[in-house]
Amino acid sequence: MPLDGAGTYALLICLERDARITVGRLGTFPLVRGWYLYAGSALGPGGLRARLGRHRRVTKRLHWHVDYLLSRARLVASWEAVHAERLECTWHAALLALPRAVLPVVGFGASDCACTAHLTWLPSRPASAAVRRTLAAASPPGVHVHETTYVTCTGG
Repeated sequence: MPLDGAGTYALLICLERDARITVGRLGTFPLVRGWYLYAGSALGPGGLRARLGRHRRVTKRLHWHVDYLLSRARLVASWEAVHAERLECTWHAALLALPRAVLPVVGFGASDCACTAHLTWLPSRPASAAVRRTLAAASPPGVHVHETTYVTCTGG
Protein backbone atom coordinates (compact mmCIF):
# COMPACT_ATOMS: atom_id res chain seq x y z
CA MET A 1 0.00 0.00 0.00
CA PRO A 2 1.48 3.34 -0.93
CA LEU A 3 1.86 5.68 2.02
CA ASP A 4 1.84 8.80 -0.11
CA GLY A 5 -0.70 11.25 1.17
CA ALA A 6 -2.31 12.26 4.41
CA GLY A 7 -3.51 9.73 6.92
CA THR A 8 -3.67 8.29 10.40
CA TYR A 9 -1.32 5.81 12.03
CA ALA A 10 -0.93 3.76 15.18
CA LEU A 11 2.51 2.81 16.50
CA LEU A 12 3.31 -0.34 18.46
CA ILE A 13 6.12 0.52 20.88
CA CYS A 14 7.96 -1.88 23.18
CA LEU A 15 9.39 -0.52 26.43
CA GLU A 16 11.72 -3.22 27.71
CA ARG A 17 12.20 -1.84 31.24
CA ASP A 18 10.43 0.59 33.55
CA ALA A 19 11.48 4.19 32.94
CA ARG A 20 10.93 7.75 34.16
CA ILE A 21 10.46 10.03 31.17
CA THR A 22 10.36 13.80 31.00
CA VAL A 23 8.17 14.99 28.14
CA GLY A 24 8.46 18.73 27.57
CA ARG A 25 5.74 20.71 29.34
CA LEU A 26 3.75 17.52 30.02
CA GLY A 27 6.18 16.75 32.86
CA THR A 28 8.00 13.73 34.25
CA PHE A 29 6.20 10.46 34.83
CA PRO A 30 6.93 6.75 35.25
CA LEU A 31 6.23 4.33 32.44
CA VAL A 32 5.92 0.63 33.14
CA ARG A 33 7.61 -1.89 30.85
CA GLY A 34 5.21 -3.30 28.33
CA TRP A 35 3.55 -2.50 25.04
CA TYR A 36 2.34 0.95 24.06
CA LEU A 37 0.02 1.90 21.23
CA TYR A 38 0.16 5.52 20.10
CA ALA A 39 -2.37 7.00 17.67
CA GLY A 40 -1.36 9.96 15.52
CA SER A 41 -2.12 11.69 12.27
CA ALA A 42 0.02 12.91 9.40
CA LEU A 43 -2.01 15.46 7.51
CA GLY A 44 0.77 17.91 6.63
CA PRO A 45 3.53 17.97 4.01
CA GLY A 46 4.94 14.53 3.25
CA GLY A 47 1.96 12.77 4.83
CA LEU A 48 2.31 9.29 6.27
CA ARG A 49 5.58 8.45 4.53
CA ALA A 50 7.40 11.44 6.05
CA ARG A 51 5.89 11.07 9.53
CA LEU A 52 6.51 7.34 9.84
CA GLY A 53 10.02 7.81 8.46
CA ARG A 54 10.67 10.40 11.15
CA HIS A 55 9.35 8.12 13.90
CA ARG A 56 11.68 5.36 12.67
CA ARG A 57 14.78 7.58 12.89
CA VAL A 58 16.85 7.08 16.02
CA THR A 59 18.51 10.50 15.91
CA LYS A 60 16.10 13.42 15.77
CA ARG A 61 15.11 16.53 17.66
CA LEU A 62 12.54 15.61 20.30
CA HIS A 63 9.39 17.47 19.29
CA TRP A 64 6.22 15.40 19.73
CA HIS A 65 5.36 13.60 22.96
CA VAL A 66 5.90 10.22 21.29
CA ASP A 67 9.48 11.24 20.36
CA TYR A 68 10.37 11.18 24.07
CA LEU A 69 8.97 7.67 24.46
CA LEU A 70 10.68 6.45 21.29
CA SER A 71 14.01 7.74 22.62
CA ARG A 72 13.73 5.06 25.35
CA ALA A 73 11.77 2.33 23.57
CA ARG A 74 11.57 0.41 20.29
CA LEU A 75 9.19 1.05 17.43
CA VAL A 76 8.04 -2.47 16.53
CA ALA A 77 5.22 -1.96 14.04
CA SER A 78 2.68 0.50 12.70
CA TRP A 79 -0.78 0.44 11.22
CA GLU A 80 -1.65 3.19 8.80
CA ALA A 81 -4.55 4.35 6.68
CA VAL A 82 -4.50 6.92 3.90
CA HIS A 83 -7.43 9.24 4.54
CA ALA A 84 -7.80 13.02 4.57
CA GLU A 85 -9.79 13.03 7.83
CA ARG A 86 -8.04 12.93 11.22
CA LEU A 87 -8.92 9.54 12.74
CA GLU A 88 -6.43 9.46 15.64
CA CYS A 89 -9.00 10.31 18.33
CA THR A 90 -11.37 7.55 17.16
CA TRP A 91 -8.48 5.10 16.80
CA HIS A 92 -7.19 5.81 20.30
CA ALA A 93 -10.65 5.27 21.80
CA ALA A 94 -10.89 1.94 19.96
CA LEU A 95 -7.41 0.86 21.11
CA LEU A 96 -8.20 1.78 24.69
CA ALA A 97 -11.15 -0.64 24.51
CA LEU A 98 -8.83 -3.61 23.84
CA PRO A 99 -8.74 -6.18 26.67
CA ARG A 100 -6.40 -5.14 29.53
CA ALA A 101 -5.66 -1.75 27.91
CA VAL A 102 -4.90 1.16 30.25
CA LEU A 103 -4.46 4.91 29.77
CA PRO A 104 -0.93 5.41 31.16
CA VAL A 105 -0.45 9.22 31.01
CA VAL A 106 -3.17 11.86 30.85
CA GLY A 107 -2.50 14.35 28.07
CA PHE A 108 0.10 12.27 26.22
CA GLY A 109 -0.15 13.01 22.50
CA ALA A 110 -3.39 14.93 22.83
CA SER A 111 -2.27 18.55 23.14
CA ASP A 112 -4.17 19.55 19.98
CA CYS A 113 -7.54 17.92 20.69
CA ALA A 114 -10.04 17.31 23.50
CA CYS A 115 -9.04 13.66 24.08
CA THR A 116 -7.68 12.50 27.43
CA ALA A 117 -4.61 11.08 25.63
CA HIS A 118 -3.51 9.17 22.53
CA LEU A 119 -1.33 6.59 24.30
CA THR A 120 -2.50 3.16 25.45
CA TRP A 121 -0.55 0.62 27.54
CA LEU A 122 -0.90 -3.16 27.41
CA PRO A 123 0.94 -5.69 29.60
CA SER A 124 1.53 -8.07 26.67
CA ARG A 125 1.89 -7.66 22.95
CA PRO A 126 -1.49 -7.31 21.25
CA ALA A 127 -2.24 -9.62 18.33
CA SER A 128 -1.56 -7.78 15.08
CA ALA A 129 -4.76 -9.03 13.45
CA ALA A 130 -6.83 -7.85 16.44
CA VAL A 131 -5.31 -4.36 16.25
CA ARG A 132 -5.91 -4.18 12.50
CA ARG A 133 -9.56 -5.29 12.92
CA THR A 134 -10.07 -2.80 15.76
CA LEU A 135 -8.69 0.10 13.72
CA ALA A 136 -10.61 -0.90 10.59
CA ALA A 137 -13.86 -1.03 12.59
CA ALA A 138 -13.11 2.48 13.93
CA SER A 139 -12.51 3.86 10.41
CA PRO A 140 -14.98 5.12 7.80
CA PRO A 141 -16.22 2.54 5.28
CA GLY A 142 -13.73 1.86 2.50
CA VAL A 143 -10.65 2.91 4.51
CA HIS A 144 -7.98 0.20 4.31
CA VAL A 145 -5.69 -0.31 7.34
CA HIS A 146 -2.22 -1.56 6.43
CA GLU A 147 0.37 -3.00 8.85
CA THR A 148 4.14 -2.48 8.65
CA THR A 149 6.54 -4.46 10.87
CA TYR A 150 9.93 -2.91 11.68
CA VAL A 151 11.75 -4.91 14.38
CA THR A 152 11.13 -7.62 16.93
CA CYS A 153 11.16 -7.00 20.66
CA THR A 154 11.43 -9.67 23.30
CA GLY A 155 10.96 -7.39 26.31
CA GLY A 156 7.89 -5.60 27.42
